[in-house]
Amino acid sequence: MKPHDPHSKDTLTTWLDYWSHVHVTGIDLGLERVIPVAEKLGVMQPDAKVFTVAGTNGKGSTTTTLAAILNAQGYKVGLYQSPHIYRFNERVKLAGVEVDDQTLIDAFVLVDQARRECGLSLSFFEATTLAAFVIFKQQHCHVWVLEVGLGGRLDVVNVIDPDIAVITNIGLDHTDWLGDSIEKIAFEKAGIIRPNIPVIFAGQQQLPQAVQDKVTETQAHLSVLNRDYFYQLNDDGQTWSFASSGTTLQLPVGQLALDNISTAVAAVLLSGIEISQTAIAQGIQQAALQGRFEIRQIQGKTVVFDAGHNPHGVEFLLKQLRKFLKYNKQYTEVVAVFSMLADKDIASVTDLLKTTVKNWFIANLDVPRAAPVQQLHDALHGQQVHEFGSIQQAFETALNKCNNNQLILVCGSFHTLEAVWEYLEQCQ
Repeated sequence: MKPHDPHSKDTLTTWLDYWSHVHVTGIDLGLERVIPVAEKLGVMQPDAKVFTVAGTNGKGSTTTTLAAILNAQGYKVGLYQSPHIYRFNERVKLAGVEVDDQTLIDAFVLVDQARRECGLSLSFFEATTLAAFVIFKQQHCHVWVLEVGLGGRLDVVNVIDPDIAVITNIGLDHTDWLGDSIEKIAFEKAGIIRPNIPVIFAGQQQLPQAVQDKVTETQAHLSVLNRDYFYQLNDDGQTWSFASSGTTLQLPVGQLALDNISTAVAAVLLSGIEISQTAIAQGIQQAALQGRFEIRQIQGKTVVFDAGHNPHGVEFLLKQLRKFLKYNKQYTEVVAVFSMLADKDIASVTDLLKTTVKNWFIANLDVPRAAPVQQLHDALHGQQVHEFGSIQQAFETALNKCNNNQLILVCGSFHTLEAVWEYLEQCQ
């Protein structure tokens, strides 16, 4: 199947399947094939302010908050994120709204024409990212907010020169692709840095040497969390303080993690874009993202969804969870609906979670990379574990058995969350 006619009856699903098969692999790091196609499409030098955000965790929350603040100010913002949870359309938003199928299809037609004219194949991620850029260009977006998919230096997002680069943090993940040490991964993420632009490093760890080296080489202007900008939750738990050189703001607490909200605020202030404190506050309150410490009330029970799937992400989850429990003392126990992928660091993730969770409802995920349930059992040795045939059954049982003093935590993988969301949709 080779779609080419923008007026054909091809569906978005048909196109996504097509892009899954055009190239030999779904992920193929490197920009050699992408750049000629991007040049032909005319997306290499956007007439817009570009924010590029890389990092091991926190990219989604940071880019969501950035876009929400800029939308609140009245700018037309193109937001590109990955992966999606339900619909591919989630990856591409204009002014906070997912683009429709036809807009994506029309962009795919142009990308396909361009890659054919260049005599090149593109991976799924390359083709779909270029389509987002085509849409932002066509829609004359004032600002592009771009989330790096994997690494930074060789990711397709990096064909665009950012006006401001953000590295949220650096942890060990995707080591097969990015390297087996923090410094190797930092080198890849630092690849988004360009000469003389503002750069933010928001990791809680010490600044990696690879980031400092790239900043020195490019003469970029580096701002580091807890050195050049600071944030602190106020005693009321509802407001927080942001401080940097010459700037102090009192802002509302949003739905997303304060680490990432503060990074977005720092990035907006350093960008030179005209922004009001009112827009910053509105954007923070409007920013929401599925699966990032997402709290829902379901059948009278409190359920927290979090997609943390590596030790760094789970440490962050626990930090938020402990803060939540501190202000909501009615919850005396945390129950986990849990599963993971086999190629993740299950032992480290469960060791961290065991400090807070004692009661586990586990099952196999229905995906090829799923961890066998026995592997989960082994990692949870000594814990109270209940095994089920599916995550849906595990969640349904937890929901029915738990009382109002028990908090239900759904975690371990995006796939774990997705299974529960599908179950909830079927129940409606």
